[in-house]
Amino acid sequence: MEVPVARTVYELQQQRELLCRQIADTLDILIGSVSTKGPERPGFNLTFKLDGVTRTRHIRKEDLEKVRLMTARHKKLKGLIQQLSDLNWRILTLQSE
Repeated sequence: MEVPVARTVYELQQQRELLCRQIADTLDILIGSVSTKGPERPGFNLTFKLDGVTRTRHIRKEDLEKVRLMTARHKKLKGLIQQLSDLNWRILTLQSE
């Protein structure tokens, strides 16, 4: 479903409220990506960067699908935050006209 283009500050603020609710519903996240331990070793890791250093955490087999869901939510959240920033900019520029 495509969102109609807002023409007024009020319409943009309504879109912003909707976007903020979507962000609030997407906060159960894990940052990183799921990777295998390699062809010789079965299992999966969560790989991420912390202070410029790559880190890994072992994922228990029973948690694998939940971890994949949570990392997918993180990717969605990054997109939603970008949309919010763009929307905030549009509101700011309209208010200052």
